[in-house]
Amino acid sequence: MGRNIRKRRSPLTVKVIAASAAVALGGGGLLYAQMNASAHESNNSAQNYTKAASATVATISCPDVGQKLTSVPDKAKQGVATELANLDKQITEAYSRLASTRQAQANDANFVQNAITGPLKEKRAATIDRIRIDITRVGGQFDSSLAQLAACTTQAANQTTAGQGNNNGGQNNNGGQNNNGNNGQASASAAPSASASTPVDVGAGGQAGNGPSAADFVDITKVAPNVQGKPAKTGQASTGTFTTRCGTNQNKNHNTDNVIVAPGVTNGAHHEHDYVGNQKVNAFSTNDSLLAAPSSCQNQSDLSSYYWPVVREQDGSQEFDANADGGGKEGNVGKIITPVQAQIKYVGSAASKVVAMPQFLRIITGDAKTTTNGLANANAHWSCTGFENKVQLTEQYPICPQGSQVVRTFAFQSCWDGTNIDSANHRTHVAFADPASGVCGNGFKAIPQLTMRLVYNLAQPSIVNGQVKNAYAVDGFPEQLHKAATDHDDFISVTKNNLAAKIANCINTGKKCQ
Repeated sequence: MGRNIRKRRSPLTVKVIAASAAVALGGGGLLYAQMNASAHESNNSAQNYTKAASATVATISCPDVGQKLTSVPDKAKQGVATELANLDKQITEAYSRLASTRQAQANDANFVQNAITGPLKEKRAATIDRIRIDITRVGGQFDSSLAQLAACTTQAANQTTAGQGNNNGGQNNNGGQNNNGNNGQASASAAPSASASTPVDVGAGGQAGNGPSAADFVDITKVAPNVQGKPAKTGQASTGTFTTRCGTNQNKNHNTDNVIVAPGVTNGAHHEHDYVGNQKVNAFSTNDSLLAAPSSCQNQSDLSSYYWPVVREQDGSQEFDANADGGGKEGNVGKIITPVQAQIKYVGSAASKVVAMPQFLRIITGDAKTTTNGLANANAHWSCTGFENKVQLTEQYPICPQGSQVVRTFAFQSCWDGTNIDSANHRTHVAFADPASGVCGNGFKAIPQLTMRLVYNLAQPSIVNGQVKNAYAVDGFPEQLHKAATDHDDFISVTKNNLAAKIANCINTGKKCQ
């Protein structure tokens, strides 16, 4: 099952790693070059790149243990999930300490190693060993090499792997470069409080000190077209669509849990989610409780859970979670913006008919930790209305022209192994079809592909003297620096009244249903 951990990029994704950051914006072009000039990227502007002096925000870089787990016995799953959540909590705590000890780091070159990364390694080693015990005591096999993933390093913002994508999708560098405590410290200071109507200058470290930076934004009108065509349809193609209308989370159904990756763990996501569809989703949800919950969808047979990280304007607003875990306490600050549109559509395969999605299938698309993992599993698509068929961005947020709105698009994995509704790393039971042919490989079966399009009315950012005004950003783990590439989306398929079969039949017969 480990053979499919590397994603095959969807046609929409081929795009972005090349042109997303090829342009310097205003203010003398104060974008730092590392985030913008991967070896395969082309510079479409004659302006000079200059590293912003203040863009030295350091972060914690730790190997992602969860992605290396490809087999966990059922009896060990809850214990392992709890320990993986502990690893995330440990990184969050270490990042917070890194961000609040700038003076100590400046005074002592060994401070970071002695007070932060050294103790973190010890905690992680103990946690990884508990994962080993959980797995082996029920007869499972544990890869002893995972013990080597305990060590973490610090990175300056201009050394994060999310800005260093390459043609093979960005390999996980298992911790990145090792820097001492003097090589870029995180800013611990937040911007002064302001009213919701007052723009906030958020500098290179963002309003909360952990991003976004000026280099995280690009004027979409200056990015070369990068969207490639879709695979040609064969005679067996499934050409229908099924649209489900579930609202935009107008009722503000939020929490910072993630029942897929951290069941039973409060604040397992460390960031806020929007929920549409199933209305009773939290860390303690079960298959039975999901079936018994109400739905926001017009089709009440659709009890599926569709959830994604919220987008915030960093305008100085004090949101309901300003002093809460997953919110302001973890660097997720500003006004939560509800999408003005949330279009959820299932589409078919260019190469074959589809089989119905199994009940309770779980899929995560994208990677919330690309800043340290690299881009291998990135699947972020940022664009603007009027540009979606021309430009899609992974590594930067778009600055849209007047009259245009910000768009996030997700195209989920559309191939299923035919057996499992989840996997140990939440990836290997599903895969992307070949981007050229649309064919599912390795014995996988085509399922209806879930696509989502979220549209936002946002005050458009501007870059002035290396500072970003009207910044917006997606919520994330605090050490991931609010990079655009960390965007991701989560889904649990829950239906009744034979809806899953109806969706597949509609797609297979070429109809447009809802």
